[in-house]
Amino acid sequence: MSEQNKPFVVTDRRKFNPDGEPRHDAAPTPEREEPKPIPAPEAAAPAPVEAPATESNAELDLPPALTEEQIREARFAYDQTADRLDTAIRAANPGMDRIPEMSFDRLVQSVYMTAIMQLGGSTPEGEQPRIDLMSARQSIDMLGVLADKTKGNLSEAELRLLDSALFELRIAFLEVTQSLARSAQAKAPGGPGGPGRPSIVR
Repeated sequence: MSEQNKPFVVTDRRKFNPDGEPRHDAAPTPEREEPKPIPAPEAAAPAPVEAPATESNAELDLPPALTEEQIREARFAYDQTADRLDTAIRAANPGMDRIPEMSFDRLVQSVYMTAIMQLGGSTPEGEQPRIDLMSARQSIDMLGVLADKTKGNLSEAELRLLDSALFELRIAFLEVTQSLARSAQAKAPGGPGGPGRPSIVR
């Protein structure tokens, strides 16, 4: 049969009949190919962030640790040199007593006297006091650090000595600073309590 004489065929592709029931002779629906997911672009690797400085990093700035042998040898050499120096000084000064060894009491007394001198306490009578407040403050704070670091390791006598030295120096520091403030206000135009001049003296 030629192509022109072929009968025209209509194919019913409905899946259900007029009663709503599925047709058994319906042509199967071709399966639809699921679209393949498009892969997401790879994220660029984040730039490395420099870690903040920690205590372990700060320790790198410390000098190298010394061995027990190095410490022992340095102390032995120091003691030998100090003994020879004491012997030479006593030989040049007959009757001179041996220089007493350093102790905790002598350390506190030394810093105490240094602070007193910096506050003008050793100025001869009739002379203008030479006061160095910043250095005096450092000396007082030095004893404060000593008190903090030795807490719980001092005898009762040592603790009383250190507490008394700190108390006296702090009171002396307050008295000197207040005296200087009064002197500065007295020399200022209008004197203390002048208009527009707040008082810093308590």
